[in-house]
Amino acid sequence: MTPSQAESVRYCGRTFSAEELELIRELIASNPQLNRNVLSGLVCDRLGWLRPDGRRKDMSCRVAMLRMHRDGRIALPPPRKPTGGRKPPPRLTAASAPRETLTVSEPALREIALHPIEDRKDSFLWNELIERYHYLGHEPLPGAQIRYLVRWGPDHLAALGFGAAAWKVAPRDRFIGWTPQERQRNLRLIVNNARFLILPWIEARNLASRILSLAVKRLPQDWQIRYGYKPVLVETFVEQERFRGTSYRAANWIHVGVTQGRGKLDRYHRHALPIKDVYVYPLQKDFRRRLLALPESG
Repeated sequence: MTPSQAESVRYCGRTFSAEELELIRELIASNPQLNRNVLSGLVCDRLGWLRPDGRRKDMSCRVAMLRMHRDGRIALPPPRKPTGGRKPPPRLTAASAPRETLTVSEPALREIALHPIEDRKDSFLWNELIERYHYLGHEPLPGAQIRYLVRWGPDHLAALGFGAAAWKVAPRDRFIGWTPQERQRNLRLIVNNARFLILPWIEARNLASRILSLAVKRLPQDWQIRYGYKPVLVETFVEQERFRGTSYRAANWIHVGVTQGRGKLDRYHRHALPIKDVYVYPLQKDFRRRLLALPESG
């Protein structure tokens, strides 16, 4: 039995009314020649689903429409790619091949730098490194995102990425003290540290905590440049069976609790996952006030 078409539903941080769902269905039916990506652009325009800088929230819209399709609320045209729209895993090349051990002295840590991914070459390399060496492998980060490569001179030391925050995390939400309505309104002000990888041939004491400290200092401004606003809090999830979270603690991240073994988008208790420690880092002193605030007018 298909879900009721008379109810409002929420996907990717936005609530869609019954009228808006009907509008999406009409756009799909009246434009059968268009592919899914173009349709998502039309939906953004008609619903005014835009970023603070005025650009479409096209990535979020594509994901939302795919979930609506899978839930039976809309019927998207068939994907035009044989993979069903999903990109294949990154092709592994010599660029990400293992290297000989590289030791970085503690004084040299002052020379490391974070480089935002801004071109295809660095993007491909980031994807390769994560696919080859991170235990979770590579998957596109959800929603708004920034990825970094960490370099020491010509050498790559690490890769990390930040994307959209989890919809509902009880320890984080208790720490903030917000209501569901406040969370719905201001969740975009939280960013999730979704990937953090130090390359396996790198040896350097305190490298991880140094990278985390650098990242939280420059992330707000980089986010402002790219998306037109500054986040006020960063979160991350550390799998208990694999890691102790020592680097996050050393970088002054705050441990606020543990997950219940559900995915970051699992709102219906369908998927059991490993228990993870939840850490947060305030990017502004008044982060709570901003997370509880009404949207600014104008």
